[in-house]
Amino acid sequence: MRYLPLTEADRRAMLAKIGVPSIESLYRDVPERVRLKQPVDLPPHQGEIEVERAILAMARKNLSTSRAPSFLGAGAYRHHVPASVDHLIQRGEFLTSYTPYQPEVSQGTLQALFEFQTQVALITGMEVANASMYDGATASAEAVMMAGRVTRRTRAVLSGGLHPHYRAVTATHARFLGFELDLMEPDPDGAEDLAARIDSNTSCVVVQNPGFFGHVRDGTRLGEAAHAAGALLVVVVNEPVSLGLVTSPGEMGADIVAAEGQGIGNGLSYGGPYVGLFATREKYVRQMPGRLAGETVDADGRRGWVLTLSTREQHIRREKATSNICTNSGLCALAFTIHLALLGEAGFTRLAELNHAKAVQLAERIAATGKAELVSDSFFNEFTVRLSKPAAEVVERLAKRGILGGVPVSRFYPEKRELANLMLVTATETNSDDDMAHLAAALGEVL
Repeated sequence: MRYLPLTEADRRAMLAKIGVPSIESLYRDVPERVRLKQPVDLPPHQGEIEVERAILAMARKNLSTSRAPSFLGAGAYRHHVPASVDHLIQRGEFLTSYTPYQPEVSQGTLQALFEFQTQVALITGMEVANASMYDGATASAEAVMMAGRVTRRTRAVLSGGLHPHYRAVTATHARFLGFELDLMEPDPDGAEDLAARIDSNTSCVVVQNPGFFGHVRDGTRLGEAAHAAGALLVVVVNEPVSLGLVTSPGEMGADIVAAEGQGIGNGLSYGGPYVGLFATREKYVRQMPGRLAGETVDADGRRGWVLTLSTREQHIRREKATSNICTNSGLCALAFTIHLALLGEAGFTRLAELNHAKAVQLAERIAATGKAELVSDSFFNEFTVRLSKPAAEVVERLAKRGILGGVPVSRFYPEKRELANLMLVTATETNSDDDMAHLAAALGEVL
C-alpha cells in the first residue's frame, strides 16, 4: 500500500495506549494564542486519481527547462547529464545506502566518498576535501564558522558578489553563533574594495568566483591582503563547471573553498537536493566540518578505506563538534563523481571551454540588438545585462513567447530599485544556436 489510512477506532486505540484522552491533548504545550482557530484553507481530501489530475493541471502551468530554451542560472545550472549517471546511482547498493554509521563495513561507500574527495581537491586546487555537505549555501556558512575557529576571531567580510541566498544562510548561522558579518552592498560592476574592509578582528573574507553578477576575478591580491592581517580567504563557487577553465581557488591562495556541485551529475530538480563541496588546506583539517574518508590497508595488507575524520555532533566530540550537519549528500556526491569520471580531465576542460564559448556568443548576440547593455566585463557562462525596462517584466513577456530568458536580479534584491533592470543570463552546452537566436530576437522585440 502506498498509504496507511487510519480509522477512528485505530486513533482511539492509539490514544488509549499512550494514555491521553484526545489528539488535542498532544499539543497542550503549544500556547493557545498561536493555534489556528479554524482549519487551513485547503481543498478537502480526494482520491489518488483526483489528486494526480489536480497536480498535473498545476504542473502544466509551468514552463519547464525541458520544454523551452532556457537561459536560467543564478546558482542552479542546466547541464547535460549522461544517462549512465542515473543508471549507476540507481543500483540498489547505492540508492538504498545511507550514512555509514558503522563505516568500515561499507567499503564501497567509503571508496566512492574517497574518490569524490580526490576529485574535489583536484579541481579546487586544495589539499584536502570532505565527503560533501548539504549544498553550496550551507558549505559557505560552514566555511565562515570554520575560519572563526581557526583565527579565533568573530568578524567576517562578505562580498557583494556573493550569492544572496548564501549571504542569508551565513547570516542566519552568524546570528546564533555570535559572529559579526560585514555585508558589502550588491556589486554588479565588480568594483568593490574588499581589502579595505579587513581589520585586526577579521576572521575571513568571502568572495565568489565567478561572482553572482558573472564577473571572473583573480583573488590572489585579496588573499595576500587577508593573510597579511591574519585572516583567511574563503572562495565560493556556484558553478562547478567553471573549475575546468578558471584559475582554481587554490592557485589564488584560498584557505577554504565552499562550492555547489549541482552542475556536475545532478539535474535542476526544482532546487534540490544538491551537493555541497568543501575543501581546505591540510593544516586546517581538524577544524573542517563533515566527514573525511581515508585510504589505508587491512591486516593482510590489502587496500581499504576508513572514516578518518568525523566531527558530527552525534559522535564522540558532541558539543565540541565542528559542525551540526548530520549527514552528507551521498547519492548526489556519487552522481558528481561518476559524471566527472566519465568526462575525464580533458573532457572537463572541453566542457568548460564550450560553456564559455556559448556565453560569449550569446552576449554578442544580445549586444548586437542594441537594446541591452552588458554589465559584466568578464564572465564564464553567466553574465548580467542592463535592460531599458524592469527585468521581471521582460522575463514574464519572454516566458509567454516560450523562452526562459534569464533571472531578474530583483527576485533576490526586491528592495534595491536601482537593480530592477538587471537580468542574469546563462548559456551552457545545452543551448543551441537556434535557442540563442530566438532569445536575441525576442529580447529585441520585447524591449
